[in-house]
Amino acid sequence: MKYVCVLCGYEYDPEYGDPDNGIDEGTDFEDLPADWVCPLCGASKEDFEPMESEEEEEF
Repeated sequence: MKYVCVLCGYEYDPEYGDPDNGIDEGTDFEDLPADWVCPLCGASKEDFEPMESEEEEEF
């Protein structure tokens, strides 16, 4: 599941991880270190929300 930063809109996608910050591909959001922050704005994990899938938005 993808997560989006509510402050800047950055999307964390586990498929790609965050290699610039040492997060390997395939790392689920829940498995990110507690001190991981948004690479764009520096927001904490608490400032991220799960993204709704496109299928859910159609209903």
